[in-house]
Amino acid sequence: METLAEIKARTETVAPGARLEIVSNGSPSQQASLRIDNEHAVEIARFLRDDPELRLDFCSNVTGVDWLDRTIKKTVKVKQVVDGVEKEVDQISEEVIPGYLEAVYHLYSIARKHGPVIIRMRTADRTAETQLPSLTSIWRSAEFQEREIFDLYGIHFDGHPDLRRILMWDEFEDYPMRKDYREPDDYEYEPTPHDDVLEKAKRHYAPRPQLDGAEKITAQP
Repeated sequence: METLAEIKARTETVAPGARLEIVSNGSPSQQASLRIDNEHAVEIARFLRDDPELRLDFCSNVTGVDWLDRTIKKTVKVKQVVDGVEKEVDQISEEVIPGYLEAVYHLYSIARKHGPVIIRMRTADRTAETQLPSLTSIWRSAEFQEREIFDLYGIHFDGHPDLRRILMWDEFEDYPMRKDYREPDDYEYEPTPHDDVLEKAKRHYAPRPQLDGAEKITAQP
């Protein structure tokens, strides 16, 4: 199979103006991925599926990723005059990267028996601009998994044929897989609270009236 750099180069020729970036992976798997821009995402996905050499005809899974705001420290060498002598010294700067959400697709070729090729898309932020194009029209297996990401992360997939919650109930608020999610202590929708859930739920139970001795005897069955 072609390298990710070769796939990137060929994709750029068939999708002029597309912005692609190889994202390295520092984990033991060392599985780099290809970040694709949202505007050309469907066009790029169609190429990856239909290209005779790639034939990435199967999307095995789609996962969501939540990136909070983070600060990255960078160290660069700068020349400064120290005690009348020019020296190279380390200068540390900080870069604040606003948070965003991602959808990551793992692609294989059943026809060519190779893969995975991993592609990813990124939202503008974590609050209002959380739209991404749906790739369900290219890989039907992405339908339920995009719904799950919508349900748990809050990414709105434009063009999805049936975008609605799949795990949480319709009245549920917030997105449980986000890193800043805090579970509520009000479990009014929990049908059978138990253990620690029950203890939290008891905080919202109406207090029972205290009975005196005579009332207790009368109240006995």
